[in-house]
Amino acid sequence: MGAGNPMRRMFVVAVGVSTASIIAGTIILGVSSPAEALPSFARQTGQTCGTCHTDYPGLTPYGRLFKLNGYTTGGGKYRTTLFSRNDDSAKPSTAIPTKAPASGQSGTDQSAWVPPISMMAVVGYTHTQADQDPTGSRYHANDNVAVSPLSFFYGGAITDHIGAFAQVTYVDASFGALDPADPYASKLWTWDNTDVRYANSATLAGMSVIFGITGNNNPTVQDPWNTTPAWGFPYAASTIGATGPSSSTLIEGALAARVAGVGAYAWINNLVYLELTGYRAVNFDALAKLGTDPFGGPGVSPGMMDGIAPYWRVALEPHWGNHWLEFGAFGMSARVRPFTFAQDSNGFYLNQTYSQTDRYTDVGFDTQYQYQGDNYWVTLRGTYIHENQTLDASSLNFGFNPTNTLNTFKALASLAYGNDNRIVLTGQYFNSQGSSDATLYVNNPGCGCSPDSNGYTFEIAYIPFSSSQAPVWPWANVRVGLQYTYYNKFNGDTVFAHDNNTLFGYLWFAM
Repeated sequence: MGAGNPMRRMFVVAVGVSTASIIAGTIILGVSSPAEALPSFARQTGQTCGTCHTDYPGLTPYGRLFKLNGYTTGGGKYRTTLFSRNDDSAKPSTAIPTKAPASGQSGTDQSAWVPPISMMAVVGYTHTQADQDPTGSRYHANDNVAVSPLSFFYGGAITDHIGAFAQVTYVDASFGALDPADPYASKLWTWDNTDVRYANSATLAGMSVIFGITGNNNPTVQDPWNTTPAWGFPYAASTIGATGPSSSTLIEGALAARVAGVGAYAWINNLVYLELTGYRAVNFDALAKLGTDPFGGPGVSPGMMDGIAPYWRVALEPHWGNHWLEFGAFGMSARVRPFTFAQDSNGFYLNQTYSQTDRYTDVGFDTQYQYQGDNYWVTLRGTYIHENQTLDASSLNFGFNPTNTLNTFKALASLAYGNDNRIVLTGQYFNSQGSSDATLYVNNPGCGCSPDSNGYTFEIAYIPFSSSQAPVWPWANVRVGLQYTYYNKFNGDTVFAHDNNTLFGYLWFAM
């Protein structure tokens, strides 16, 4: 799942004849859950998708300000909230010209309020270079079509200063037999990216300030730039077949829909962004009721996060003319208690963790450049994340290294051409490197005992109603894409890395 990314981790522990022989393997299933480009936002603002998105859900400067203002900006035909009038007079300057409402949307009908409800579905075709093992699934070994994900949203204002982006998602199962000891693994519906905000504005020492409070369930889902993990490219990806490298840092989706956090942020003088948020784990029983598998928790040894995990973010975005340059840093530190995977008399895993904890400290650096031409957008992005893993619990109980490191890097270039019938060309290089660990990565191909992976993702997308109105605008929109992922190295292996190369074609409907 999100944006996000959310990512689900399943940890399999094999116990041999002797209790001293423990082999641990880690499987990570990455699930991309595209969102945020909602018809409910278009109805609320009276703007077409191209006002907020260069390549939805990739945001423009106006789109970032809409998010920072708590999803409350109005301007469309209908009343923004159920109990108050649509009044944007107190909103701060957007620093870019705000487009007039689209034709037929000007003015506000104070007698009409439409609930900000939307849904989306991605119909995708997946082909991998080598056949996959379909055991335990309803899919073929290759050339599969799936409607996944399917999501429903509340996206828009609640009051003049409170708004929400909330998502529930159906994700079709991937390849591989389900663990019979995990009764929660078969759930397909789950709560997904959620961000509820209070936002307001003030003037401080002659500077405009947007300030707010965010309550969310996925670190970085609240971020207004697409350089952080939750809303990073690719925005749509296959949920079946080869699901990507098995190792990623904790902040890259491992905590999504498993934590709840509250924090404060400020956007100062259209230049400086500051945020501090604290997260706690959602308890075991609540996760099960929300459709999230508790045993697919975070960490190289999945478990429950312990205590409060702080997340911080700082960014600068100077802009001049039609140029916007962002550079910043973000990070968090979390402690995880791994599950023992002890079983009850029925053979099901017990909600039981070790007393020791593993600590993960992630620090990321990011940058983005955007240029708006007369009929196009150019976007360049780069993100680097370094993770230190202090594995006090996993080294003692599973034999992993006492400490490991993991680094991920992504560099992207995108051209979104045409204001009306927009065509988007995107290329991204990705690279992950980390410590070798003969126990943790024992199942990696060729036993390179390494998490190293790298390659490229290329995509061409067509958004026929980006800046013009769809036939039923603002009630629906569509995106068509063809994406290819090429691996030079996959989970430490170079011999069979190309077997995971994936062609993914999709139709993305939003309504």
